Amino acid sequence: MDLDGKVVVVTGGTRGVGAGIARSFVGAGAEVIVCARRPPDVPLPKTEFVALDVRDGDCVRRFFAGLPRVDVLVNNAGGAPYRLLTQAEPERHVRVLELNLLAPLTVSLAAYGHLKRVRGSIVMTGSVSGGRPSPGTAAYGAAKAGLENLARSMAVEWAPDIRVNTLVVGMVRTERSPLHYGDDEGVAAVSRTVPLGRLAEPSDVGAAAVFLASDAAAYISGASLLVHGGGERPAFLDAATVNKET
Repeated sequence: MDLDGKVVVVTGGTRGVGAGIARSFVGAGAEVIVCARRPPDVPLPKTEFVALDVRDGDCVRRFFAGLPRVDVLVNNAGGAPYRLLTQAEPERHVRVLELNLLAPLTVSLAAYGHLKRVRGSIVMTGSVSGGRPSPGTAAYGAAKAGLENLARSMAVEWAPDIRVNTLVVGMVRTERSPLHYGDDEGVAAVSRTVPLGRLAEPSDVGAAAVFLASDAAAYISGASLLVHGGGERPAFLDAATVNKET
């Protein structure tokens, strides 16, 4: 999965999963540009940082127009705070949709000309939240469901010039994990719900992104790659009162 000389743009690539993706592409030999509204707290070696709000269409288009080449686009920027639907005005939920669904569409369209010229690749960072109920992050889950569908449609419309795939990511241990899972004991408890017994590391997601962008995945497009450690143990298995010993 050698990507020597390839130019990779990673949105939201300054921390957490995005930083792990950026590091993985650097490790594969790519030239990596990371975009976010603010610079990384810890500089990412061998990457170039560009300040960019992916929700600002004009800025996004100017950014890509100024690049000489793009081989791979990773639409990773996203996220949402925990917020029950009735605890916020609709406009706040709309902003979550803008960041997690509309922005990847805007960025992909801006990068389209570059990617078509080099028969490049797009990797979307999706979420298991898009395939199950997501109480507290309903708008985020809806956006991620839409993102996966958008990727499949792009893969058909833009074939054979551009491959488009989605990483369906589960729980990841990052510097922000305490906000979601609590202290080390909380992280350990959550990890026990994952069949593989641990949360993903950002490098796990990065390795999967590199694979989808590489020639090793040359015949993979419109696919959703599950990066979730085996998924979530169904709650009824723990609630059932029969066959506990088996």
